[in-house]
Amino acid sequence: MRHSESKTTHVLLIGGGHSHALALRNFAMDPLPGVHLTLVSDRGVTPYSGMLPGHLAGKYSYEECHIDLRRLMTVVGGEFIVDRVCGLDPVRNRVFLEQHPELSYDWLSIDVGSTPVVPEIEGAGTYGMPVKPWQPFLENWSQWIHKLSTAQNKAVQLVIVGGGAGGVELALNADAKLTEVLGPRSALKDPWTIHVVHRGDEIMTHHNAWVRQRCKHLLQQRGIQVYLKSEVQSVSERELVFGQMGESLAYDQLFWVTGAAAPEWLQPCGLELTPSGFISVDDELRSLSHPNIFATGDVATMQNYPRPKAGVFAVRQGKPLAENLRRATQGDPLQPFKPQSQFLSLIGTGRDRAIASWGKIPLGLESASLWNWKDQIDRAFMEKFSELSPMMDPKDSTSDQQQAPIMHCAGCGSKVGGSILTQVLNELKDIYPPLDNPNILLGLEGEDAAVVQVPDGKVMVQTVDYFRQIINDPYLFGKIATHHALSDLFAMGAQPQSAMAIATIPYGTPRYQRMILRQLLGGAREVLHQAGASLVGGHTTEGEELAFGLSCHGVANPEQLLRKNGLQPDNVLILTQPLGIGVIFAGQSQGKAQSHWIDQALEPMLQSNQRAADVAQSFGVTACTDITGFGLLGHLWEMVEPSGVRVSVELDEIQVLAGALPLIQDGVQSSLYDQNAQISSRLQLSPGIERHPHWPLLFDPQTSGGLLIAIPSEQADLCVQALKDAGFERSHQVGRVLKQDPNPAIHI
Repeated sequence: MRHSESKTTHVLLIGGGHSHALALRNFAMDPLPGVHLTLVSDRGVTPYSGMLPGHLAGKYSYEECHIDLRRLMTVVGGEFIVDRVCGLDPVRNRVFLEQHPELSYDWLSIDVGSTPVVPEIEGAGTYGMPVKPWQPFLENWSQWIHKLSTAQNKAVQLVIVGGGAGGVELALNADAKLTEVLGPRSALKDPWTIHVVHRGDEIMTHHNAWVRQRCKHLLQQRGIQVYLKSEVQSVSERELVFGQMGESLAYDQLFWVTGAAAPEWLQPCGLELTPSGFISVDDELRSLSHPNIFATGDVATMQNYPRPKAGVFAVRQGKPLAENLRRATQGDPLQPFKPQSQFLSLIGTGRDRAIASWGKIPLGLESASLWNWKDQIDRAFMEKFSELSPMMDPKDSTSDQQQAPIMHCAGCGSKVGGSILTQVLNELKDIYPPLDNPNILLGLEGEDAAVVQVPDGKVMVQTVDYFRQIINDPYLFGKIATHHALSDLFAMGAQPQSAMAIATIPYGTPRYQRMILRQLLGGAREVLHQAGASLVGGHTTEGEELAFGLSCHGVANPEQLLRKNGLQPDNVLILTQPLGIGVIFAGQSQGKAQSHWIDQALEPMLQSNQRAADVAQSFGVTACTDITGFGLLGHLWEMVEPSGVRVSVELDEIQVLAGALPLIQDGVQSSLYDQNAQISSRLQLSPGIERHPHWPLLFDPQTSGGLLIAIPSEQADLCVQALKDAGFERSHQVGRVLKQDPNPAIHI
């Protein structure tokens, strides 16, 4: 038996807004004892609204104005799920996602922001780009600016619908960027133009008269056209019609910066909402109708202290939200929060100047010094997330509220409860009905073991894999581990038939363990189902951390088995995926990998090698293996030595995942790297080759990596193209077999 911290509460956070980012930072620095944390966000990063106008003007890079949620959750130590929420059942404490199985919770916090209100008129929902959610808007902006940088036509028309603070600040900063990209308007024969169309009598009505007047002057000074009392009437692909007289504007780009709207999935869920659809919360930031649900930022409205939908309030709610979640999970009284009624706004004007606005007092100030001050404030805010390290380990906490460690049983006493497993399997059976496979005689029918028949004329191919969690999303981890395990079968030309799962589930409440197991097995069942294989049994146990693996069995024709020892002279070596998975996930564990590097690395890891193996078979493959823990050279040597050949590897040809080379230059490497690198003694090296930037990647372990295929040289180009057509777009030649030799070697 062993001691372990008892985690009895699950806190689920939906959305990566400012309040949640700050609350998670609080939990990273001072962990919550006895609490599992899960964050769901539709992206791995979240923008800091204070720096986005400066980003549009070219003052900040994308990375400088985004908080890396994936890295933050790695420090916190909870689950991080990239997905969109599509529903909520507050009675059963369930959250529904677009791509993942449902999640359960004890406490829920919602900070998903808002979206602009797009008028319910002809074409409005089809044309133009809302500025929120920020990520699609920023992608659209970046693509448009890149297109303009090479455009011959400078007479660009940008239309912004909405004359509030957001619309005006967007117009001023867009003016700065367009001046940089297209040139000053005054120097152009056919100049570009920015138009602001606003339904109200005044722009920026939440600011005082001085600020409004100053912004009017700046807009006029820069040639930005403003149309007041101009209700949009209709929108077509290139034209906006507005005003009582039906005026029209042709546009090249249209942005909606109108009033805030709440997510549609909130409407049917049963929470008490405002007439506008936002979550009504009390002074403790809790739902008025469901006290185990918190809400902050734009998606929430405080009943006693309604405030404008502005980032400054979401930032101020971060600390009280963290405190009240901490108190709620420990059973302590919550603390009320009263937001300030007046607040300072610093509005960037896009040319290294800013305007200071304070409430309704008709005073203000504009200067370069204010921009410098704003820049310092914003950079200091982002700096809070750049250097994070836990101040304490939850297991070492001496908090009075922490329960004494539970002594968890070992042996069969460590198994996950039978009722949990049965419930999860029954739920998954509804999603993935049993496959019609006559060779599976007994599977999940409750017997002590599965019974599988081998068809006549076939041979059985078996493999097993098991490893610790590589990513803190149990559903994706289940998919990756299953792809990884099945790849051994594909590399040998076998068709998967069945699999048995081995899972270690973290200690926790039955509800939490059921949720994790459902996510894990849901991902595994999805991949198995697509491969035509059945889950026929397995074993579960409790432990300190999540781990998962499968024993897979397939069948193959004996004469069509693919082997490692079939390399032949004049074969070309083809790798179906880029390298770098090991160093990228080592970088993630050290807090050095950017979130978009992880996202790009996941794409090949979640791609089945089954189709690649089929393509290889059709082009006369002579030898094949999958690239996993021993790295490219380790697995290549397993082909070279029994084949008795010499091969060459071209380092310049090797394709690399984004982020791998910067991490290598930063000294990051996998813990398995040194052992893999011992194969260097068997290599024939060109002078100076060890200084090549790709050199370390030869020993980098891959999880769910690609296939290494040997193809007759006359078929190589056709095979690479066929692989790309099949979805393996980064397939590439990495070397060739030189000759038979009793002293096998790899030349680099």
